[in-house]
Amino acid sequence: MSRPAVPSLLALRRVHLLAACNDATLQRIAARCHWRNVAAKTPVFTRASAGSDVYFLLSGQVRITTYSQQGREVSFRDHAPGEHFGDLSAIDGEQRSADVIALQDSQLLSLGSADFLELLEQEPLLARRMLQHLTQLVRQLTQRVLELSTLGVPTRLHVELLRLAQDVQPDGSARIDPMPTHAVLASKISTNREQVARELAALTQQGLLRKAGSRVLHIASLHDLQALAAAAATHAGD
Repeated sequence: MSRPAVPSLLALRRVHLLAACNDATLQRIAARCHWRNVAAKTPVFTRASAGSDVYFLLSGQVRITTYSQQGREVSFRDHAPGEHFGDLSAIDGEQRSADVIALQDSQLLSLGSADFLELLEQEPLLARRMLQHLTQLVRQLTQRVLELSTLGVPTRLHVELLRLAQDVQPDGSARIDPMPTHAVLASKISTNREQVARELAALTQQGLLRKAGSRVLHIASLHDLQALAAAAATHAGD
């Protein structure tokens, strides 16, 4: 994979956090960034890693994950091109809070924490976008804690499938492509692969799900799946 010596302004504009920056600011950022290519299944960094750089993902896909003391994987979210990560350690100077693993061959730009903090101080618009990003992250994690605390495994799976749904059709059907493995789904909803397999089989028997090949899952009716999740959530709150 070839790479230019300095990131182009076009490449930086593909990063959501930087999209509103003017050319002069992007040129300053480009001059301070470093390229990094990471092969699939390779860590970008781990919780034990030193360093506090911020990373901008230009191509590929990475997963934010961690492991319990018993070795159980807990997945938080996947990042697609245009997203960034590593900002928490850059802001507070603490160690990494999770591992980041490349799911595909990925191309990234890294920016040192001192340069990142300087940009936030000098660019109010960038600082505001960063605050919006952190606020959204808190909201998402709050929702996840609520789900894990109040919903049973079947309902947590229903909610996760609704999150993953894409390409919604006029008839209310949708698909998930690529469909995560049972192990990945289990790590996201705090259960085991066997229970995920049982619940997916039950939804398939009800006619709500249908597999198309090894990696595509069709959802027959988002409305019915939403109703199933809502009914269980209401019952859980009784």
